[in-house]
Amino acid sequence: MASASEIISSESIAQRFGALRAESRCALVCYVTAGHPSPAATIELLEGLDDAGADVIEIGVPFSDPVADGPVIQESSAVALAHGVTLDSALDLLRQARISVPVVLFTYLNPLLAAGPDVLARAADSGVAGVLVTDLPLGADSEREAWLARSGLDFIRLVAPTTPDDRIAHICEHGSGFVYLISRMGVTGTRHDAPADLAPMVTKLRAVTDLPICAGFGISTADQARVVSRMADGVVVGSAIVKAAAQSTDAALKLVRSMREAMDG
Repeated sequence: MASASEIISSESIAQRFGALRAESRCALVCYVTAGHPSPAATIELLEGLDDAGADVIEIGVPFSDPVADGPVIQESSAVALAHGVTLDSALDLLRQARISVPVVLFTYLNPLLAAGPDVLARAADSGVAGVLVTDLPLGADSEREAWLARSGLDFIRLVAPTTPDDRIAHICEHGSGFVYLISRMGVTGTRHDAPADLAPMVTKLRAVTDLPICAGFGISTADQARVVSRMADGVVVGSAIVKAAAQSTDAALKLVRSMREAMDG
């Protein structure tokens, strides 16, 4: 499926986590929906997140049926789609933004396939270092998984609280970059406390992988980010940033700065 021109290489995610580990710091992974609240605002937000302390940025591709996402990100996808934003539009916004941190393309499978067989090479050319496909679990489509794995982009895998122990090891073995630990069941969205069972989940993952472990789904305050940063290698923040960005870019960046300060304090 992949041509020779699609074979690209990126070590930027590993290098970022290596540098953070040397400083005993936790990564702040920030999600934005491409095209929300507008394409121009997305560029401003991407650049602002870089300055505000994000270590990795996930750029979400808007999709008409985002079943894994809660109401905040669903609404952001609807807004972006109304602006005509597609996967290629997202890559174009990324090319326009001047940022120094690694970027992960966060998408469902359908937009990825619709973008054509050379989409991963185009993504790399746009500055993408990794890809996360929310609806492609291990073993669901071996051909597509092989296509992603040999692209040269890091293939970020998801692990849930209900994932069986033996399957966790296989998921980590077939992933790269970092492991995205879903810290609660259900869809994305904000919550009022840090998950009580996060520490044992992280411990279980550390027993089977050397990849950095980033915990997300529901982290929305600086205090939550601080608590999670003491357990995981990375804190993933999505809905809270998207919700703040709907108010203004400044509101979103203020939130991110407060989280960065709390995590480093």
